[in-house]
Amino acid sequence: MIANFIQGLNEFHFLQNALVTAVIIGIVSGVVGCFIILRGMSLMGDAISHAVLPGVAISFIMGINFFVGAIAFGLLASVIITYIKGNSVIKGDTAIGITFSSFLALGVILIGVANSSTDLFHILFGNILAVQDTDKWISIGVSIVVLVIVYLFYKELLITSFDANMAQAMGMKVNFYHYLLMILLTLVAVTAMQSVGTILIVAMLITPAATAYLYSNSLKVMIFISATLGAVSSVLGLFIGYSFNIAAGSCIVLTAAVFFIISFFISPKQNFFKRKVTSK
Repeated sequence: MIANFIQGLNEFHFLQNALVTAVIIGIVSGVVGCFIILRGMSLMGDAISHAVLPGVAISFIMGINFFVGAIAFGLLASVIITYIKGNSVIKGDTAIGITFSSFLALGVILIGVANSSTDLFHILFGNILAVQDTDKWISIGVSIVVLVIVYLFYKELLITSFDANMAQAMGMKVNFYHYLLMILLTLVAVTAMQSVGTILIVAMLITPAATAYLYSNSLKVMIFISATLGAVSSVLGLFIGYSFNIAAGSCIVLTAAVFFIISFFISPKQNFFKRKVTSK
């Protein structure tokens, strides 16, 4: 099977595109996912990944690149959620639930209006093997922008993630970095639609980062491990999907989940088996 996969990489351009895109998305999802985990914003990742759906549908209706509509609606959702949280007695998870379900419902309606169910089905569940050259280069470009921004604002994102009150006392613009992270999250969610679809984006954002957290006490180490796991999961998932002719996006997510399950039991920080023995 490995030989067939390598042969396919040499012969088929679509498989080359799929591999490059999957690895890039795995890396950038792993990096941004670390900040999402540390801020306890996993639900926000889920909300934005679903909120981009109406933007994608509108893009199909208007005949423009889906990146435009998806990014616009992802940012709109993050602004609405943050505004509700900051100006209401309603808790954050409630604001996220209302916003994400409303945007998802709007997306379902617009899918019917768009009359393009096949393409939108791929957006929902991913179709990494159908990535075109243009999409690949856009994904690479967006990912580079995200990684450069994380590098430039690493210190600020680090401090605001661990202690927002201290960051505010130091004079940092906490809200600015919150929205900056929301923009990065939206960009990653839009690029990840190609590989795993809007339904499973949150898994690629959270699972590698959660696994990395089990092995690290430093954010830099956590980011490195998470990015590596994201890339490895993408390659293995694509290999399994291509070899057995099953959904590659789902295989990528399940591969990342297997890494997490194994790590849950064997990681030194989790110390699962030692605690079991001690409790007896």
